[in-house]
Amino acid sequence: MWNGKKVSVIFPTYNEKESIRSAVEDFQYQGIADEIIVINNNAAEGTSEEVAKTSAKEIMETVQGYGAAIQRGFKEASGDYIIVSEPDGTFKGRDIVKLLSYIDDFDVVYGSRTIKELIWEGANMGIFLKWGNYSVAKLMEFLFNTTSLTDVGCTMRCVNKNALKRMDPYFTVKGSFFGPEMMIISVLMKMRVIQIPMNYTKRIGTSSVTGNKITAFFLGLRMIRLILEYRLFSWLFPGRYK
Repeated sequence: MWNGKKVSVIFPTYNEKESIRSAVEDFQYQGIADEIIVINNNAAEGTSEEVAKTSAKEIMETVQGYGAAIQRGFKEASGDYIIVSEPDGTFKGRDIVKLLSYIDDFDVVYGSRTIKELIWEGANMGIFLKWGNYSVAKLMEFLFNTTSLTDVGCTMRCVNKNALKRMDPYFTVKGSFFGPEMMIISVLMKMRVIQIPMNYTKRIGTSSVTGNKITAFFLGLRMIRLILEYRLFSWLFPGRYK
């Protein structure tokens, strides 16, 4: 509970069997989350057993993809404020206080992993990923003339339930770059958004996306394409996103 508002936390999981339990316990320990929902997106064998050892509710989502998992989580969450994070140990449960400290004044609060002082030793945020995410974020900021953005790929965020209801009909991405799409849509709808720094630590296990520089590079290109497509579409059809 936060200022009388119910708080939900969503964890999508695919390859986080070794870390899911500790992640849930870390976020639950803060005493703020009213519910933690784990979206099992065809996760590794044994994941459900680990979730069962926690207070989290597990939901099965068979449509593969990060976006599909998060959108299912949005539908299942009952909170007034909904936090999205990762169950791989890269984010700190205590940082939900940062997100919630801003959400009363904003529709969406996005996290950022590009602040040097908050990137922990061993975190998968080398110069390639850091400046790649930063540069694409600045491209988005420029093209949409919006608030200061420093990280297009950070998945940790908090959204107001009412704002989410407005955005939901426009979500189309089921895969890895759902996060940037959500950011674009919130900006196009003239929502009150802000991006704030998060602690970013070493992942437990290997990422299927950013763990590989080549994969991350092509994902970045697809993000740029997505941004350009939305910018062009919004010029051709002004007023679509209301």
